[in-house]
Amino acid sequence: MKRLLIPLLAFLPLPIVLHSSHLSNQRELIVTSESTKESIELAKYLKDNGVVKYSAYWCPNCLNQGELFGKEAYRELNVVECARDGIDSQTQLCIDKKIKGFPTWEINGKLILGVLSLKDLSKLTGFKN
Repeated sequence: MKRLLIPLLAFLPLPIVLHSSHLSNQRELIVTSESTKESIELAKYLKDNGVVKYSAYWCPNCLNQGELFGKEAYRELNVVECARDGIDSQTQLCIDKKIKGFPTWEINGKLILGVLSLKDLSKLTGFKN
């Protein structure tokens, strides 16, 4: 039996390196894509106009949303961390706002659940680039 296991172990694939914040205990969303000039302008516009993204560091849809913006633009957004164990967590605010899923966007007092394209965010907020 041992003779069979050792050769078989040689054929097992090595683990793939995953870049996911919930696996590395970083407790914050880490966006890695590059931003465009347009995505940075949109992010600044959203922040200046009071748009809020409610998020959780472990949420794959939240990461997908962040990657649409890119890391430079994402830093410009007003993001509220809802996970209790997340960095700078504002869980009570999320409870008070009745956030039911992630990401949730607050635009002009309305809550919109889900990943939104940059084009849709532009339309919803009146952003013209």
